[in-house]
Amino acid sequence: MSICAAYNGLALHSPKAESFRGLISSNFINRIQVRPAPYSPSLHLSGPFKFGKERCHLISASATPTVECSKTSFRSKNPEDITVLVVGSTGYIGNFVVKELVERGFNVIAIARERSGIRGRNDKDKTSKMLNGANVCFSDVTQLDVLEKSLAERVVSVDVVVSCLASRNGGVKDSWKIDYEATKNSLVAGRKSGASHFVLLSAICVQKPLLEFQRAKLKFEAELMKEAEQDAGFTYSIVRPTAFFKSLGGQVDLVKDGKPYVMFGDGKLCACKPISEPDLASFIADCVLSENKINQVLPIGGPGKALTPLEQGQILFRLLGKEPKFLKVPIEIMDFAIGVLDFLVKIFPSLEDAAEFGKIGRYYAAESMLVWDPETGEYSAEKTPSYGKDTLEEFFDKVLREGMAGQELGEQTIF
Repeated sequence: MSICAAYNGLALHSPKAESFRGLISSNFINRIQVRPAPYSPSLHLSGPFKFGKERCHLISASATPTVECSKTSFRSKNPEDITVLVVGSTGYIGNFVVKELVERGFNVIAIARERSGIRGRNDKDKTSKMLNGANVCFSDVTQLDVLEKSLAERVVSVDVVVSCLASRNGGVKDSWKIDYEATKNSLVAGRKSGASHFVLLSAICVQKPLLEFQRAKLKFEAELMKEAEQDAGFTYSIVRPTAFFKSLGGQVDLVKDGKPYVMFGDGKLCACKPISEPDLASFIADCVLSENKINQVLPIGGPGKALTPLEQGQILFRLLGKEPKFLKVPIEIMDFAIGVLDFLVKIFPSLEDAAEFGKIGRYYAAESMLVWDPETGEYSAEKTPSYGKDTLEEFFDKVLREGMAGQELGEQTIF
């Protein structure tokens, strides 16, 4: 699940963030095919990723017509003959994406950890049931050799990789480990297995990168684009969604119980065009075959107008038939907390993640999840594309009736 969307939920439960909580509290293979020739990556890797001589020789696009042929042929196939590798399949959005791809008839290989879900609560059997219809492959995306071996053992050609990987909590080290390194591993392993298209679930907030996970995502985005520039037979689609419905539902039960709706400032500091998880999954699935989404960065929001926190609260009170009651929190409280944590981290480096959590909270209290217009220097609701049919009001109504069961943010919550 995207951290950008998750942190709009504004709740803090990550064990590493206890110090921040102390300062501020408040009310996401059935068919065997001929395996392609080994991929010779044109992607220039940095950091810990090193290849043996048998993988290092670079081949120009003109010298590898089989890759270009693969690009053309997979889009001309029927879905049941197209193999899609999904990483981050057990994450909140990844689970919806797997379901959508399976329903569309694709041959889906879902990579999963042996213990998946929030804090590893799901075992292999539960994970396999959750990913029903997909060929579940238990592996580790954080270790390239393990991932490559898992795919090699399946002796299957991959056409498309869909990455729904996202840092579990937005911490500094976890952001680089997942949003950059693990995602790059998925690209390299997928390419070696024959993939000629990569669909990346990123986040709209990377437009204004002030946080570590945003920088990590942008670094991978840049290398993904470079890969396509160097190999005419390879394409990508980068999806940058706004807030998810689930991330905006954290206060529903509190308001239902008579508590005020908490917001920063006047409740108009930021806005978003929230998109439902099924609608986002549908858009991501569209990217597998849609040629008009090739080599594009695709910001995407849900239907309707952009909503501020004030308007979200008003919707909730209207559905409840209650008089609106808001608690306005000065944004300066966040600034003070961040200042204290930035000072303490110089003395106690172990507080690095707590300081980052503070910055994440501040970012989502004031920055809109909309397309940034460089010409005006402002966020633009008009330039943020809409997709789907589900509305936030419908989601709130359902949650009021059925509760938030199954909607847990886990470690991806901030306070």
